[in-house]
Amino acid sequence: MSAIAQKIRFFRRRIPSFECIPGCHDCCGPVTTSSFEIAELPVKTEAQHEAALAELSCPYLAEKGCEVYDDRPIICRLFGTTPRLLCPHGKRPEEMIDAELDMEIQEFFLSTRQVLL
Repeated sequence: MSAIAQKIRFFRRRIPSFECIPGCHDCCGPVTTSSFEIAELPVKTEAQHEAALAELSCPYLAEKGCEVYDDRPIICRLFGTTPRLLCPHGKRPEEMIDAELDMEIQEFFLSTRQVLL
């Protein structure tokens, strides 16, 4: 396993989870993610990407929610867990992400190639 894959796995295990409002997808807009993470997701056509962007949505957002929820990128996992990306409805985990880990993740974003999902 590459060092970047190990780092992604490390971050994913440490980002807290919480219950969202059923049916809410307010945080499922266009986002960027590392090229390493997008390579692990199912391939979407250019038309699917364009349609999602036109709706200010994510190409992996389906009628019943995220198609790749268990494998969703770090940025998607962060929504609602850090003061940088608060849930617009006030949902959050009991404890927000550790500030040091949040900084490490931000440094990871800056150090890796990010692409539009």
